[in-house]
Amino acid sequence: MKNGILLLVYFVGTLYAVQAQEFLYGDPLPDAPELSLRGPHRIGVRTLNLVNEKQIDILNSKAGNDAVYDRPLTVEVWYPANMDEASETSVIYEEVMGTRGDTLRPLIPFSFKGRAFRNAVPKQTDGTEAFPLVIVSHGYVGSRYLMTYLTENLASKGYVVAAIDHTDSTFKDANAFHSTLLNRAKDIKFVLQEMVRLSSPESDDPLSGLVDAEKIGIIGYSMGGYGVLNVAGAGYSDTLNGFFTQMTQGSKAIAPLTASHPEYQNQVDPRIKAVVAFAPWGMERGVWNAEGLKGLRVPTFFVAGSQDDISGYEKGIKAIFEGAVNADRYLLTYENARHNVAPNPPPKESLQPGLHIDEYNRYADATWDQRKINNINQHFVTAFLGTHLKDQDFSKFLDVPQNSNDQDWPGFKPRSSTGMELLHIMGEN
Repeated sequence: MKNGILLLVYFVGTLYAVQAQEFLYGDPLPDAPELSLRGPHRIGVRTLNLVNEKQIDILNSKAGNDAVYDRPLTVEVWYPANMDEASETSVIYEEVMGTRGDTLRPLIPFSFKGRAFRNAVPKQTDGTEAFPLVIVSHGYVGSRYLMTYLTENLASKGYVVAAIDHTDSTFKDANAFHSTLLNRAKDIKFVLQEMVRLSSPESDDPLSGLVDAEKIGIIGYSMGGYGVLNVAGAGYSDTLNGFFTQMTQGSKAIAPLTASHPEYQNQVDPRIKAVVAFAPWGMERGVWNAEGLKGLRVPTFFVAGSQDDISGYEKGIKAIFEGAVNADRYLLTYENARHNVAPNPPPKESLQPGLHIDEYNRYADATWDQRKINNINQHFVTAFLGTHLKDQDFSKFLDVPQNSNDQDWPGFKPRSSTGMELLHIMGEN
């Protein structure tokens, strides 16, 4: 009870402080739900350049003969930091609009501010106060900066958050889709292992001792959702395997990620205790079947727009939710939203006249204020991860009336929780 009161004090203090400042991605709107406010920790951010050695180079594989290369991955890490309260927590994130190779959408650099401090000293822990680890995977195309409203927010609440730039899948280096199909889950697994290694007490990295490796969450958006569900136990279908083999002219490289592969379930990491899947892609394309979805046993929070025309809703995201019969699972639906239920708001640069409209549409929703979606996501992800990674009791925020129009949801200000649905089904096993 005491910890809950202190946390609320920090949240309220954060709200008043932020309202007097320039609005940055992730800041609370006046009607932001209770758990969306930032937590008590000042946060640092740093960039890691990792290399996953001896991986299949699917873009240069031919006639069923898989080439091999060392796969580079850039990762951004947010973490609780040792900082004086008077120190300014401000960082500039360097990003681009456009997509590599798209002549109609050339790469345009831009930058935006965040509320973190570059390369701040991590909080010192003795191992007993280590923080849960959260891995974040963006969509195709996207970047590690696509969801800073959420990554910063979680770090402020006592998580170490690592967001991946998936090679061949970012704005800057977009490439053939089969690289994303193959590498998404593999990248997530590798970065998870590297973060555990770098933060182990035996490491000489600044992250040493910072992570509780037994409490890990994975978050994915769109193709990131496709990846995190596979990492958590939802094996891909033989249909996808056949499609992948056809599009790569013979490669069998994705077979170990299919539900029918005899070693697939042995790859599922038991340290993963929670999954958040924003608009996961693939169900309408036959990526999963009933048997594959039965393999998902990790508690999972799905987020969707009821008009998603990229991943699909009834036959897409909701079908995954319904088919994952062995998982304790939630489905938060934004009524009339489309696919963009996860990104930051549109950057101001995307409003410039003459730009391709997709620079704006990459982030914006046609119906919802993206800042409001961001705040609601912060609220529910905090409740869900707090429940499964921190053993906190957030049941009153998760066990709510199904239809938000029937009454105000707990944690929401009066008249501010309309237009949503939250379903909850316990797993059969």
